[in-house]
Amino acid sequence: MNNSWLKIASPAVAVVSLATPLYAVQYFTVAEAQKLCFPQADRFEQAHLRFTPQEIAEIEKLSGQKVSTGGEQVWKAQLGEKLLGYFIVDYVIGKHLAIDYAVALTPEGSVKQVEIVAYRETYGGEIRGATWRQQFVGKTVQSALALNDDITNIGGATLSCRHVTQGIKRVLAVYETCLK
Repeated sequence: MNNSWLKIASPAVAVVSLATPLYAVQYFTVAEAQKLCFPQADRFEQAHLRFTPQEIAEIEKLSGQKVSTGGEQVWKAQLGEKLLGYFIVDYVIGKHLAIDYAVALTPEGSVKQVEIVAYRETYGGEIRGATWRQQFVGKTVQSALALNDDITNIGGATLSCRHVTQGIKRVLAVYETCLK
């Protein structure tokens, strides 16, 4: 029996199996996450930032993290004329793919809430759990924000935990440098 057709078909099958869709979940739109973090707000004013080279240097110094974008998506959460806080949407790379997350900050710059907006990795989605995200509440730029120190790691989600923690540390440095 001639099996040469199997040799030809096998690479095609391998290509097809590699083309299967990736895992991705969009949990919230930006507007939904804003209302979740600041339910009492009557409006969100855009306050998007474009970093200067000096601001980038200061953010990197304060956070110990590389700034890989030229700015940050920021909104002021308002109730009438009262500033309720800042809502910041950011992303980090998990193992291979982006994790979009939102950080709600008090007017004084401490973490009020963290939400995972979109998660694209096949593993590590446990970071969406309320208990893990709750660890960030009250943290400021002066907090250690170190995995296995003041932030607990989740087995099987180490890279997601590490990178989101580093991202939040960078977001706090953005507040300190540009919003305070």
